[in-house]
Amino acid sequence: MTIEQNPSRQNPSHQTDRTSEGHPARVVVLVGNPRAGSRTLAVARLVAERSASRLGIDGAVETIDLATLGGRVLTGGEGVDDALRTLGEATLTVVATPVYKGSYTGLLKAFLDRLPAGGLAGVAAVPVVVSAAPHHAAAGERHLAPLLAELGATLPARPLSVLESEIPHADQVVRRWLDESVGHLARAVHAPRAGGVSSDAVTPHVVLAGGAR
Repeated sequence: MTIEQNPSRQNPSHQTDRTSEGHPARVVVLVGNPRAGSRTLAVARLVAERSASRLGIDGAVETIDLATLGGRVLTGGEGVDDALRTLGEATLTVVATPVYKGSYTGLLKAFLDRLPAGGLAGVAAVPVVVSAAPHHAAAGERHLAPLLAELGATLPARPLSVLESEIPHADQVVRRWLDESVGHLARAVHAPRAGGVSSDAVTPHVVLAGGAR
């Protein structure tokens, strides 16, 4: 698990650097690509960093790149428990996966299966999927979002789907998504920490295309 600093922020539209309990807001990226340093990771960090900037969240974006944990995701061991704890303590998490056979990766599922029931209660989650084909663009809404909701996460905004062909324009794609989502994210980040799924999480969403894997 690596930790990098956010880029500097200018004129955030929503100042939510602390939760309603007064604790510093914590942004965590979780990536289920089995290849370390993947384009999925790059896209997920872009979403997290831009979201933190727009929300006025200071500090580091913490990154859990499951590829670096390898087989320990299945057996437990060094780094796995720390990663699970970090994810469960997040205020906002960006959970990203490439589309494998129309859904999320087995690596991501194996890691999330290690969480207890309600392990993401009180965490605002943003599902991000990276796909090669447009017909897989809804994988975030159909598969990843329900998985996160089952674990108790709040899903304040619609999932973001990014097409590989649009990698050069990923920043624009994320900006458009944030323009419509930042208000929902701000309310979720600043809400009292509690379990449950927001009404947005069970409402069908139109999936936006963007780019990278």
